[in-house]
Amino acid sequence: MDDEKFMAAAIDAATEGVEAGQTPFGACIVRDGEIITAAHNAVWSDTDITAHAEVQAIRAACRKLNTIDLTGCVIYSTCEPCPMCFAACHWAKISKIVFGARIADAEKAGFSELAISNEQMKTLGRSGVKIAGDFLRNECIKLFETWVGRGDNRPY
Repeated sequence: MDDEKFMAAAIDAATEGVEAGQTPFGACIVRDGEIITAAHNAVWSDTDITAHAEVQAIRAACRKLNTIDLTGCVIYSTCEPCPMCFAACHWAKISKIVFGARIADAEKAGFSELAISNEQMKTLGRSGVKIAGDFLRNECIKLFETWVGRGDNRPY
């Protein structure tokens, strides 16, 4: 199934980030069944609190496609996007968000999250983005477990 392949690309990006000393989040953007980009958090390496995996992926996809309109694209995120990342998906006109772990899972791993679900933001903001959650959730939660187990973790 292609969805599994695309989420696996996001998981691989997150794993690469953890190995590079970053936080355990990854994202992959797909259009017409083709991976446009996959990225991981770069908050620590870039000294940029906005360098979340979804934002990194959106920036790269916009550059690659030479547009800020990502209509028709799907973003696969290892964790439910935070409010900033959800807003970036909305403004980029991403058609669908598929995520694995939930915001509560990130909180359990030590992240200081705003507990506002994507469904709440979609409703409040009257966004047309489609949302599918809990996709390969257990595999995505394992990213947090691996990160916590390394002992060198530092949430942002």
